[in-house]
Amino acid sequence: MVVTERIRLGQTSIVVFLSKIVASALGFGATVYVARLLGADTLGIYSLALTVVSWVGVFGTMGITGGIRKRISEQKEPAAYAVAGVLIIIALFIVATIGIFLLREQINNYIGYPAAGYVILMLGTTLIANVISAILNGQHLVHIVGVLSPVHTSSRAGTQIAAIAVGLGLAGMLGGYVIGHLVFIIIGGFVAIRNLPVLRLPQRRHIRRILSFAKYAWLGGLKGKTFNWVDIALLGAFVSTSFVGYYTAAWNIAQFLAIFSAAVSQTMFPKMSETAADGNPEAVASLLNDALSYAGLILIPGLVGGTLLAPRILRIYSPEFTQAGIVMSVLIIATLLQSYQKQFTTTINALDRPDIAFRVNAVFIGTNVTLNIILISIHGWTGAAVATAASVGISLIIAYQYVSSLITFSMPTAEIGRQWLAAIGMGTAVSGVQQ
Repeated sequence: MVVTERIRLGQTSIVVFLSKIVASALGFGATVYVARLLGADTLGIYSLALTVVSWVGVFGTMGITGGIRKRISEQKEPAAYAVAGVLIIIALFIVATIGIFLLREQINNYIGYPAAGYVILMLGTTLIANVISAILNGQHLVHIVGVLSPVHTSSRAGTQIAAIAVGLGLAGMLGGYVIGHLVFIIIGGFVAIRNLPVLRLPQRRHIRRILSFAKYAWLGGLKGKTFNWVDIALLGAFVSTSFVGYYTAAWNIAQFLAIFSAAVSQTMFPKMSETAADGNPEAVASLLNDALSYAGLILIPGLVGGTLLAPRILRIYSPEFTQAGIVMSVLIIATLLQSYQKQFTTTINALDRPDIAFRVNAVFIGTNVTLNIILISIHGWTGAAVATAASVGISLIIAYQYVSSLITFSMPTAEIGRQWLAAIGMGTAVSGVQQ
């Protein structure tokens, strides 16, 4: 039974991984097209618009999507929890929209483009898509979310490329973002509703249980956005949009290498949550061990190869992007550390201890923001990358200590060591060919 379950989880991870590969390849192609045709300045403005949407989205959900996913994954009254979550998100979106409208001039000035109206549309579709994704993940339909990922990305990228081709420029890029999410919402929403029992209005206890998890989980969402966006957000205040574009390109490559680790974490959570709810910590520890064994499978060789070939990889965007080589290597290190940290915080949340995950995430956010402000002011965009890597390393150590206090597990050091040996061998061969 255990072997069969592991095979099923492995198959799901592969489906999610392959889907994310396709989605990332499509997104990468669209980014290269934009960078070559419109330049780093436009890419930087677009990144700042996404930054605003991401940060407002965190405060616009307040961890509700995490609460939805957790409660539905427990397999008890999923329909009531789904409806409760949707109602809460709608209320929070209304509040966020009012805030964006009141601050529209400041938002437009920060982005460097009159994008406040687009930000509202982008935020709305993003929140709805995130709720649907949380419901599907909670239903153990992780593979469906994975399959929808390239559909969403291809819709967004295709629309953006077509819009740019007809001269819509940045407006077409922002509009394409909205259309991509709408496609995900239509298909994903249909699947989610079909897999729910008869919908019914929730009771107060359903809302309370979502909020009881969300009051800690919101910082986890903030942590994720901090890892991906705080450096870009702060760079927007310190450097030109061109350098923001270079930095974004380096981040895209680092995030591409993290796809498999993200797929593992996404696949493991529903099973971990259900197992923890059944009172089986040994099984949770076994799942964590499996997750840690594969967290760096792509990132470790990616770090070695990316460091050696950074200029050649970045030249894909255009020659001007090659100056981000060192930044890209540091960001890959940050992403590798994050891949292990993510497995620990996923386990903590699965054990229904969002309060502990809150502490881990609070340390990361505080450290990351502080170090970014200090190091960007001293070393510019290189300082931003170093700050992110250092802060995630600190939070990784803390997360490890907390998980060790909750369950008994062992780090798969032998498997991780073999991955490093293979990567070093690959790097040696690559260096020999380059000389």
